[in-house]
Amino acid sequence: MTPTPQSPAYTTLAGVLAALAGAATIIVLFGWHVVPPYNQHWILSGMIGPDPVQYWLGWNFFREAPWSWPPGLNPRYGMELASSIFYADSIPLLAFLFKAIQPLWEVPQYWGIWLLACGALQAWLGWRLVGLATSDPIARLAGALLFVIQPMMLNRLGGHFALGAHWLLLWGLLLALTPGGRWRVPGWALLVLAASLIHSYLLPMVLAFWTADLWRRRGAGWRLVAEIVLVPGVGLVGLWAAGFFVLDTGFAGTRERFGEMQMDLLAPVNATVWGWLLPALPDTGHVEVNGSYAGLGALILSGFALFVRPVRKHWPLVVVLGMMLAFAITHRPSFAGHQVTLLPLPDRLVEMASALRASERFYWPVAYALMVAGAVGLVRLAGPPLAGLIMAALVVVQVVDLQPGFRRLASYFPPDAPQMAAQLQHPFWLAAAGEYGAIRAVPAANQGPYWEPIAVFAAQRRMVTDAVYLARSDEAVKERLRAEILSRLAEGRPEPGTIYVLRDAESLAAARAGQRAGRDALFFLDGIHVLAPDWADTR
Repeated sequence: MTPTPQSPAYTTLAGVLAALAGAATIIVLFGWHVVPPYNQHWILSGMIGPDPVQYWLGWNFFREAPWSWPPGLNPRYGMELASSIFYADSIPLLAFLFKAIQPLWEVPQYWGIWLLACGALQAWLGWRLVGLATSDPIARLAGALLFVIQPMMLNRLGGHFALGAHWLLLWGLLLALTPGGRWRVPGWALLVLAASLIHSYLLPMVLAFWTADLWRRRGAGWRLVAEIVLVPGVGLVGLWAAGFFVLDTGFAGTRERFGEMQMDLLAPVNATVWGWLLPALPDTGHVEVNGSYAGLGALILSGFALFVRPVRKHWPLVVVLGMMLAFAITHRPSFAGHQVTLLPLPDRLVEMASALRASERFYWPVAYALMVAGAVGLVRLAGPPLAGLIMAALVVVQVVDLQPGFRRLASYFPPDAPQMAAQLQHPFWLAAAGEYGAIRAVPAANQGPYWEPIAVFAAQRRMVTDAVYLARSDEAVKERLRAEILSRLAEGRPEPGTIYVLRDAESLAAARAGQRAGRDALFFLDGIHVLAPDWADTR
């Protein structure tokens, strides 16, 4: 039988084609060379900074470690600094999967597969969302492409891989917009669990969508209580499994605070470095300023949301989206880079909110909801066939507008980019790798001096290290570790099998004071001071 637009076979085929189009978009923009798991040079090239190296390190130390309880602990990368696969931003969901199947298939890197999956899932869920407005195949495919070919997601896939899982937001939006069913609660539980095992910023956004849906359905009795316990509960289980709770403090980080990485009110129409059909506007200058522009085609589509009046059942979703928008703007709104504090907040509240300090990201759910509402408005105004042609034209506008951004993406992971040259080149390092099992960086720090070459060397030589770059770390733990190691060095009590990289004058002085004559060696190699305990014995 020939499939028709109403048949399940047609629907399945069309959804698969949309997903393939999303995956193909990723290949066109990033290149096929990122996909094969054994191609690692694009991650280790250092072309866009240390973050991809951090993810690679987190995974490569984690896969060498025995399974633990909770399973996300990653002590080889961080040692006492309470490291876990969660704080290496290495996508715990995939880390668990590929570590489990490692006896069958060793995967040096899985981020290329992840990029491909994000593109496919984003397109498929975009196709589903546009399907709420129309069954027209052109409109649905064009809409799916608009959800993929836009900077909010692509900007993250260009380096912040876990944050590129915007399909989680589309999934949550789809559940919040569609009628309930017997699979509704398991669907929310699965979505929340996935978000908890991917990235902590996406989890509260997903939970916000669930809250809106729960409010809309207004359940009662034991089923409501069970859902309220189950859905957030599986999120907590996912966080625990990934190692989120290894920290006692430090969730707010040590850099910007809440209200310093807010969304400028012009950010949604500010093309910044991504578009050329709209001008670049003044902005706040923080690192998130490229994160809210959706592209001119998507903006035009969103404009048709003005012709949609939310029905009563969707008001909870509108309210929740408004709250996320307010969180993105914060108590210090900005307009064209000019900030004003509307409502001073207590320091304690700012400290708590600083766990999600990059608040501009909370505009993403709002932007996607506007695109869906825009599709509904366009179909109502123009009718399905014409609306499909208009949306196809908007894809062309989007592609033309984003040419500067596409060129930028192409420079991130060029196929001919060489792997970053090893910075520890003195013959001592190779000799030491055969004699020692650990490398400490003193004083302990998160992203301290020389962390990257030390950590990469340790990973390649299957050594453990506390030279790390983590998303969050506990300052109190670092202070205790600094004091303990300084005391050990000054008193001549180095740990067996451990090399010490001395990163400041105080640690160097302590090492000299406690150096044991005829046993310990102090070197200055590759611009780094190193203490090698019992080096004379190993020679």
